[in-house]
Amino acid sequence: MAALDALRVFHQRRIAVPVDDDALVLDVGSGDKPSWRADVLLDRYTGAEHAAQRSGRAAARVSRPLFDADAADMPFRDGAFDYAICSNLLEHVADPVAVAAELTRVARAGYIEVPEAASAKIVDFPSHVWWCRLEEGDGSPTLVLTAKQAPFFDAEIQDYIDRAGVRDELDAVLNRRFEHRVIQYHWTGSVDLRTEGELDPDFYDRAMRAPGHQRGWEAVAVQALTAAWTWRTRQRRRDQRIPFDRVVKAEHARPGEMLERRIYRLDGPQKGS
Repeated sequence: MAALDALRVFHQRRIAVPVDDDALVLDVGSGDKPSWRADVLLDRYTGAEHAAQRSGRAAARVSRPLFDADAADMPFRDGAFDYAICSNLLEHVADPVAVAAELTRVARAGYIEVPEAASAKIVDFPSHVWWCRLEEGDGSPTLVLTAKQAPFFDAEIQDYIDRAGVRDELDAVLNRRFEHRVIQYHWTGSVDLRTEGELDPDFYDRAMRAPGHQRGWEAVAVQALTAAWTWRTRQRRRDQRIPFDRVVKAEHARPGEMLERRIYRLDGPQKGS
């Protein structure tokens, strides 16, 4: 039963992208494990020197057109995408409100995933700078991100976990009910998000240089399972070509050019449509 539950959660998080074959999908903060359904990728930290911000291999994976750009200031046209995926990024960024605003500017709907605060306060990573929770109210739920003041919730407990060498065991126990470790936030039209507190600049700089959480064999297993589960859709879409000017702002126009599987770094102003 536990294995079936794990597969169900995996399908919800990584496979079930609610779009048809013609939809254009963006993955923001794609890192080393971009969504199988993404047509275009965006990641600010593509090199191996930013391995701390990823959970698999060191460098970002360039399996589709990848724009090296700030998620809070994307180089894309308004409404360029039908759907935007933003998984395990907001807990790393300095201005999640700005990123959410850009997501809703460039896409009509999407999916946000962040680590849930209560679980993260037991086992978290020093590269995360926000505690994330979902606040239920009378209307739609609100993502609430509270600025962390230190790498871990309780330094004394963290010291015990390190001395006792039980971090991996705790991580494994929490992963048995992974649906409680993450917040899965689906949005259409707008994202309800607010932040609490302010990030200390020195703490943020240290977090950007903090050790990562590498998962070698797990990343390989996830890729293999995803490839098998999504084969039919990928086969149907394998010959798709995307005009550069369909997605990128007018000031960066390249008439007649098609997007290619490489990294794009665009110069010039990025604000506006």
